[in-house]
Amino acid sequence: MRRSSHWTDRIDDETDDGGSAALEFIVVGLLLLVPLVYLVVALGLIQGQSLGAEAGARHIARALSTAENADAARRSADRILQSVIEEYDLDPGSVGVSFACRPAGATCPAAGATLVVTVQTRVAFPLVPPVLGLDRLASIPVEASAAQKISRFWESG
Repeated sequence: MRRSSHWTDRIDDETDDGGSAALEFIVVGLLLLVPLVYLVVALGLIQGQSLGAEAGARHIARALSTAENADAARRSADRILQSVIEEYDLDPGSVGVSFACRPAGATCPAAGATLVVTVQTRVAFPLVPPVLGLDRLASIPVEASAAQKISRFWESG
C-alpha cells in the first residue's frame, strides 16, 4: 500500500486555486481601500472647515470686543471674515456670522457685556455631483462660537 501525502498527491483541475489569492487580495483590498480613502478625505475637509469656523469666531469676537467703536468693529470684522474665508478655503456663500450679547437685555454690543460670535458654514462631501440637489443633501453644517468680554471703554457711536 502506498502512503499518501497531500504534498505529493495530484490536485484535480476542478479544485485548483492556483493564483487566485493575489486576485482576491487585490479585489478585496480595493473594495476596502476606496471607502477608507474617501472617509479620510471627507474627515480632513470637515476638520479644515471646523478649524476655519472656530478661528473666524474667535478672531472676530476678539476684534469686536477691543474695537474703539461700532464702525471700527464692523470694518475689522469684515476684514477678518474675508481673511479666514481665504485662509481656510471656506465657501463664501455658505458662511454666516451672528452676534449675541449677554446679559440678554443688553444692547449689542455694549460696554461691559459679553459678546458671543457664532460662525456657521457647510462642508460639502467630495465627488458628489450637483444633480437633483445632491450636493446640498450631502453636506454637513459646521458651527463654532466664541465669547469675549467687551471693554468697558467701548463706545457705541
